Amino acid sequence: MDKLNVGVIGTGWCGGIRAETCAKSAIVDELHVAEIKEDRLKEIIGLTNPTSSTTDYREIIENKDIQAVIISTTPENLHFPMAKEALMAGKHVLLEKPIARTLLEADELIKISEDKKLKFQIGYSQRFRSKYNYARQKLLDGTIGEPVSVFISRNITQQLSKRIVGRTRLSPAAMEATHDLDFALWCLAPRKPIRVYSQQVEKVLIKSSNSPDCQFIMVTLDDGTVITVGAGWVLPSSYPNYSSTKMEFIGSEGAVIIDDTHSDVTLMTQKRGIEYPMSSMPGEPVGHVFAGPMAEETNNFLECVLFDRPTIVQAREARKVMEVYLAADLSAERGEPISMPMNMDPLADKGE
Repeated sequence: MDKLNVGVIGTGWCGGIRAETCAKSAIVDELHVAEIKEDRLKEIIGLTNPTSSTTDYREIIENKDIQAVIISTTPENLHFPMAKEALMAGKHVLLEKPIARTLLEADELIKISEDKKLKFQIGYSQRFRSKYNYARQKLLDGTIGEPVSVFISRNITQQLSKRIVGRTRLSPAAMEATHDLDFALWCLAPRKPIRVYSQQVEKVLIKSSNSPDCQFIMVTLDDGTVITVGAGWVLPSSYPNYSSTKMEFIGSEGAVIIDDTHSDVTLMTQKRGIEYPMSSMPGEPVGHVFAGPMAEETNNFLECVLFDRPTIVQAREARKVMEVYLAADLSAERGEPISMPMNMDPLADKGE
């Protein structure tokens, strides 16, 4: 096999990026797309010229010529059943986060993929940002000494948060902080989380969307290192999908501080005022290049499948992140720290 046949299920914002990336890839032979919104399906056909297109995702699952499937559909409760069907059909899978709704579901998907020896990667695209990986490198090579603390603050606009909470009841921890929890835990592995404490603020979105405005999460690792992640989604309307992030990695011999607030490029117009282009988390096309991590992540997954390489994001790592953000939600609800590993599925504990 010198090329892949790939199916993309769900071609909205993120799925559209992935479909366009596959269409441009030299190692993709056939591209097949599934999208339930017929107007968007027509648009993506024009952008990618796929081998086939459909409104029924099962046509991709049942296509024996397709080796790899990318699942980018919403709402998020569809992730588990679709991923399970794809894995059972013998497809390698790149699944947008979250991996599942419960730890039991995540464990089931992981077991299927391992039993069938399939690539199963979760879409934690922030691992593919060069700035972030510089910080990880300075941790791994000992430049800043023994890790002491990690602080990450990420804020997005209400435009984006309302799109998210309009389709799912998942928290800022599950839908936003999850990227930063993943990155911090990846940087600090093999250290493991032993305790999680979290609080939420409910002042703005609770009135219209029954959602917290922000969530702060403190994670204590088994060597005493502390990770603090703050995730908010009530910034005023501005550049669509704007994301502002600050990171501090503090060690015994130094520190790495990252300003990812996207103030380096500013666009000012009479019609739309001040904008910060290229500031969305997944990224966006800019002429012949792509500004952001999602296209690179997609290409990496394709190469891992074709050349049988380990994926950058392991499903068991994503399962650990899921356990942390579920613990954070449980902590915010109870007002107390949660010890890890948890002995039960938090959703089951809440009677859901």
